[in-house]
Amino acid sequence: MPYARYPMPCALCVVPRTRCPMPFVYILRCRDGSLYTGVTTDLTRRLAEHRAGRGARYTRGRLPVVLAWSRRVAFWSRALREEHRIKHLPRAAKLLLAGKARGPRRLRGGSA
Repeated sequence: MPYARYPMPCALCVVPRTRCPMPFVYILRCRDGSLYTGVTTDLTRRLAEHRAGRGARYTRGRLPVVLAWSRRVAFWSRALREEHRIKHLPRAAKLLLAGKARGPRRLRGGSA
């Protein structure tokens, strides 16, 4: 066991979990209105890569992109599961998640 003296390493790197950055799941809104979902440990760097055309192939032809939603999760494996779950949601559900859905809003606290 090579890591017997140290905390368990995360699935992403070979450093102890205490020094390993927590991953983010994020949704980008592209120029054409489409949505892209991804995972990263450095959201600022990854967003800059997408905006510079060095991100995912999907976003390269749909610049500019804006961050629509992000969420920090505890473990890389959980981030991958969340990304998979989001990618399989219908578009309307993704828009609701990003808080950008259009449509009637219910008022809180009683009748209108």
